[in-house]
Amino acid sequence: MSLRNLPEAPALQRPQNFSWDAPSDVLAQWADTPHAAAATSENTITIFDVIGEDYWSGGGFTAKRAAAALRSIGEQDVTVQINSPGGDMFEGIAIYNLLRAHPAKVTVNVMGYAASAASIIAMAGDEINMGLGSFIMVHNAWGMVIGNQHDLRKAADAFTGFDAALADIYEARTGAKRKTIEALMDAETFLSPSEAVKNGFADKIDEGLKLSDAAQNSAKTGESVRARRQVEAALAKAGFSRSQRGEMLAELNHSGARRDASPNATRDAGEFIAATRQAIDIFKI
Repeated sequence: MSLRNLPEAPALQRPQNFSWDAPSDVLAQWADTPHAAAATSENTITIFDVIGEDYWSGGGFTAKRAAAALRSIGEQDVTVQINSPGGDMFEGIAIYNLLRAHPAKVTVNVMGYAASAASIIAMAGDEINMGLGSFIMVHNAWGMVIGNQHDLRKAADAFTGFDAALADIYEARTGAKRKTIEALMDAETFLSPSEAVKNGFADKIDEGLKLSDAAQNSAKTGESVRARRQVEAALAKAGFSRSQRGEMLAELNHSGARRDASPNATRDAGEFIAATRQAIDIFKI
């Protein structure tokens, strides 16, 4: 169990027709961060992606992945490195519970962003360290539900319960007053390292925690991933849902760069990175 005796988060029921998403503002900021270098320690879990399975990209960090990593580590101390814009709250809570139940010390290092669902995961740390320029972002439960008026009213009531469950976790880990926690969530607050330490969301600032380009990735691969992040963030800010963004990105990936407006133009056979860069330019207009 957690060395801090943190509370177990309740198993929440996912609303029917619920679709998770990361807030567009933090997704855009996270998209511009460099890739974090992969951990070399076998006792380190890296969370450098959205929380939850991303069917469109094949990525995402899930409770299933967390459970597999913890089984491999066994009853030893574990370090969790986080740079994530958040995502699926239900997956985030499940991962929090897995880390909370780990029998040895859990150290959380916030390398860039621990936002939304990722901030819940961070709260499972017996020790939470933040690098310079990193942020913890907290807000009320976020997602989209499709249905009739009765479905939406039921979902609104459910989200009220979700907010209470999230506030319980923040309150238990930080020791802050409930009204302070709720105010921070209502305001969709980005906490800098000093603010996080002051409010109990982190224990200390570690200047040695820095993001860097992943040494194991080629420049081409790293730039391609960055481009995809940036175009998805641009689409999110333009109001497209996660499923719509996925479909558009899949089409870009399949088709390559867009056609020239000229009817006699030949198709640009550039790779996905060229197409995404062009899409970014479109949505910046």
